[in-house]
Amino acid sequence: MNLLTYVVREGDTSRRIAMNFGVSHAALRAANPQWLEGESPVPGELVHVPARLPRRYVCRTGDTIASVAMFCGCSAERLRACNPELGEDEPEAGQQLELPAGRADTIVHTSAEYGPDQLAKDLIRIKRSFPFVSVDSIGRSVLGKPIHALRIGEGPFRWHFNGSCHANEWITSLLLMKFAEDYARACRRRGALGGQNAASLFRKTSLWIVPMLNPDGAELAQTGLFASHPYYSELLAMNRGSARFHRWKANVHGVDLNDQFPAGWEEEKARRSVAGPGPRDYGGPSPLSEPEARAIAEFTERMDFHAVLSLHSQGEEIYWNYRDEEPPESERWANRLANASGYNAVKLSGSDAGYKDWFIHAFRRPGFTVEVGWAAIRCRSTHFRKSTTMW
Repeated sequence: MNLLTYVVREGDTSRRIAMNFGVSHAALRAANPQWLEGESPVPGELVHVPARLPRRYVCRTGDTIASVAMFCGCSAERLRACNPELGEDEPEAGQQLELPAGRADTIVHTSAEYGPDQLAKDLIRIKRSFPFVSVDSIGRSVLGKPIHALRIGEGPFRWHFNGSCHANEWITSLLLMKFAEDYARACRRRGALGGQNAASLFRKTSLWIVPMLNPDGAELAQTGLFASHPYYSELLAMNRGSARFHRWKANVHGVDLNDQFPAGWEEEKARRSVAGPGPRDYGGPSPLSEPEARAIAEFTERMDFHAVLSLHSQGEEIYWNYRDEEPPESERWANRLANASGYNAVKLSGSDAGYKDWFIHAFRRPGFTVEVGWAAIRCRSTHFRKSTTMW
């Protein structure tokens, strides 16, 4: 086996290294038997990376350039460019085709952890590939990281999705970004999204997505705590001396952002009975004390959304009510979301101070918390594509 040598940098994980070099995670770990189960490489470590072999595809009866390109995740034009001997002809059964390196036409990759650096790079590529998508920032985190937002559509119905309110639920950011890429690609190709014409949805609705509300926390949950972190001592104490933060839900102040909103905040504080900062369930010293919570609240008020949806994980449930303040259509919409996703629409009680709770309380409009599950993660954005039939 031919091996390359790579020096691990801060923020690297084994899955990110494998993705960046275009090799499988299993092959990378096999080349580095020094890693015990669950261990990640540390900055400065020398890692062996298997050299990637050329990618080839053996055609079967009925294959066309278009069908092979779709199967392999590239454009037909790139596939023909890699196989100039074909000209304008279609391949024959048994013929070998050279494939482009990696999944060149895919922007959002789903094979590694998804942090703020990956998000920022993907947003640049999405904006470059789809100029009709607007990208902006709605504020900054405790550590000054931008809280990104992107907009698809120009219609009068304004709706909003957000994810990674909880740090260890960063899979919701990946799901939202994959959905955004699918939606934008369908618009460019004048294709369909969930059985609906994507261009028609673009004209009828304006969708704002905030994929990662808690970028500081998401990074911490994925890479752990390094001595260079500006809140190293405080976070280490809050996490009982452990540098592993894979179960951390809060921001770097130790505040749970989904207990931060002015809708039954005092009641939720009493119910949680968490006295101070920590991994989860501390609602802060006051509502909207944290810059991330203030940013999404001010953004929501400024945009005056007609409906919102906040992604969490995992439970495969849809929460749609708040203290009977929700409008009549909320339950009907929740049932349609449930039919599209296979989740359960649940009328929840005994919960306050969440983003969905505050939106319903403040605006009396439909707000939803969706607890995504393993099926949604495997299918990526399928259930969102189906849900577009609601609007």
